[in-house]
Amino acid sequence: MPVEKVNNSSDLDTKVPSCLQLTSIGQLTLTSDPSHRCVKARVLRKGPVISCAQRDGLEMLRAEIREEDPLQSTTEHTSINVIFFDTLAKDFSQSVKQGDIVLLANFTISKSPTFLRDKLHPCQLEMDNKDACVYVCPSAIPGPSSSEAKYVYVPLNKLKSKTLVNVYGVVTFFKQPFPSKGSDYCTTLKITDQSDVKVICTIFCKKLEDHPLIFRVGDIIRLHRFKAEAFRDSITLINTFGWSTVTFNGIIDSPIVPRTSSKSFFYGEADKRRVQELRQWAANQSLCSDLNTSLSSVQPHMYFDFTCQLLAKAVMHSGCILLKVWDGTRCQLPLLQVAVPPDELEGECTLAKDKMNLTANVLVYDNHLEVARDLKPGAFLRFYNLRALLQKVPGQLPDQPEHLGFHLHGGTVYGRGLRSLPAETPDLLSLKSVLEKHVDLDEHEEVNDGTLLEIWYTPPESIGAEENAGPAYTVQTCEHNTQRITLAQVKRSTPPLSCHVRARVKKYLPQQLYQCLKLFCSKCKTMKDVPDDSAVANIFLESARDNQPCDEQWAATSSANSREPGRTISMHVSKDMVGKSSHMQLIFIEGMTLDEISVLSRDHKNLVPVRSENSKMTRMDLTAPFLFSGKKRYYGCKQCSRNTFENPVFTGVETWDEQAVAAVLGVQMMQYRFLIQFELDDVTDTIEALLWEDAERFFHISAVDASGCQDLQDRIQTIMDTIQPPESSLEERPWMDFCLSVYTVKDNDRNKVCYQITNTEIVKQ
Repeated sequence: MPVEKVNNSSDLDTKVPSCLQLTSIGQLTLTSDPSHRCVKARVLRKGPVISCAQRDGLEMLRAEIREEDPLQSTTEHTSINVIFFDTLAKDFSQSVKQGDIVLLANFTISKSPTFLRDKLHPCQLEMDNKDACVYVCPSAIPGPSSSEAKYVYVPLNKLKSKTLVNVYGVVTFFKQPFPSKGSDYCTTLKITDQSDVKVICTIFCKKLEDHPLIFRVGDIIRLHRFKAEAFRDSITLINTFGWSTVTFNGIIDSPIVPRTSSKSFFYGEADKRRVQELRQWAANQSLCSDLNTSLSSVQPHMYFDFTCQLLAKAVMHSGCILLKVWDGTRCQLPLLQVAVPPDELEGECTLAKDKMNLTANVLVYDNHLEVARDLKPGAFLRFYNLRALLQKVPGQLPDQPEHLGFHLHGGTVYGRGLRSLPAETPDLLSLKSVLEKHVDLDEHEEVNDGTLLEIWYTPPESIGAEENAGPAYTVQTCEHNTQRITLAQVKRSTPPLSCHVRARVKKYLPQQLYQCLKLFCSKCKTMKDVPDDSAVANIFLESARDNQPCDEQWAATSSANSREPGRTISMHVSKDMVGKSSHMQLIFIEGMTLDEISVLSRDHKNLVPVRSENSKMTRMDLTAPFLFSGKKRYYGCKQCSRNTFENPVFTGVETWDEQAVAAVLGVQMMQYRFLIQFELDDVTDTIEALLWEDAERFFHISAVDASGCQDLQDRIQTIMDTIQPPESSLEERPWMDFCLSVYTVKDNDRNKVCYQITNTEIVKQ
């Protein structure tokens, strides 16, 4: 149905069919039945019509709507995303504009994939069926003129929550773009202006090249169409539809040259004046302090910014890339040299510069590898929060000095990262003049065996003293009396093997820990995800509609009509159990929704959901739980369970637990299991190891207990946050002792080597 317009807001109410109930946005949940509901709200934002790859190129449009009077709402969520598909997307794009009031009916409700990012509503509405309809009342507020070239900029101390703003600011902190938990990259920065208020800005965007080009603290940035949000007693800014950024060098008297990936943007004399005013103010406030350090000034254990030129690069292993760089100055300490076979080195030979202590060998790890892979020799770089460490060379005599090495560890704390700089950047003028003094260096010195023997090949074969600095966070409970080995040695070993290692957790999957809870069938070895509540709720809804109570000779039945027309709720109990305590009974429930049976199970131990088929009782689809017991839900294996159950025998069972119920119903019960994949790192190498068979021992928590207990789930999250603290670098994470099993499995007729964590427990605090 196309979008239909009405003259005023009151006319929208007359369009509500008698069978539909007008519902507030805050009352919508995944288990709400949308067939009896409609929503009335104002359009806050409207996106463009795009092609949806997940639906074979079907056209779609996303909009954000909000309650007409959110201040009168008693619920937390007053805004929600709406997705329009196919012809309705085109009609909505052409007929509706920002500020209009709309009435939506015949929508479906699904989980919002952007809730953690936009904090709007945990659900979203989808308008994709043929009965979906939209009524719109045009807003009386005129939109902005397309010819209007001026923008209104809001001082940072005047920002108000839930408003769309344009701002200017001086960058006081920033992080290079890093992968978010979704499909976007994220940039985080903090800005200030003459009001002296500091505001955090967050930018999500799929393309790296569309993120703001910030080179240093003190840069000036212009933000257009950002949304102000209240967060922890302060205001933050986040990008919205149509957002754009432009950055400028913050150094006084440097050319005012805009930096942006946008092909069409406007800046004029007013913008130049704003940039000059902010430059002068920032200089007076000492906001443009240069954190850049030359190689000649570096001291051990420093964290510093470093501007340089890339001479050569090489991949050391899957988790480490070597970048050989210089800035034309000579380090005062002996530099760590990393030799790479000539055929593996991309770029020029650096031996002459190495001997003169001009080459810094930077080892790059983890999330910075993506940027490092794309760099080309000759490019100009800037490292942020680079670390300088003194390191011993293998075979080094005690009286010989240690060598200075450089590491760009994983993570983004303190703005850690690297980026390439355009050759025309004013910041590079002084660097280029220094480099030009060394153009006569002979870079073609022959590489002989004697030269290579003087150089340390990295990464090291053994772990340094740092891993013995403190106690591990785990203990091994096996009886293996084996010497600890490195991950590099583990990879070279021949399976099967059990070994001991000490490593740190580089990352783990899944990041959303509720997804680590799985269902496992011990008979057919099937493992699957625990069904989503929305899928289970739909099964209950379909079963509850127009049901007729079943009639079984062995059961005593009581029935009652529900509040919804056409739905009858029935409870069946074996006649052998009548008169016994409800805790000793096995109760069969028919016609209830998921929410209703979940509430009832709080007071009853064994509830079995069933449905009627030709007046005979049959099990629900095994996608749904076959048993509710308190807060726990038990699932069956579709492949290994009997198709039906007839004339169940209830005598001779003293205690009804989940095993006894499964046996009576002919269900092959699935077991709850934890399944987590760890990427372990010990400097020598990285491996991916599974934790599942001994996962309950590892956490000291039962998987089935965790399935129904939020406190236990929170305890697991606390453990994982200790193993890998949020926003931490690898070096800040605790060392852990693991017992590893190395084995092979068949994968497409080929043997694949796998690693599993066994006989390992978290140290009890």
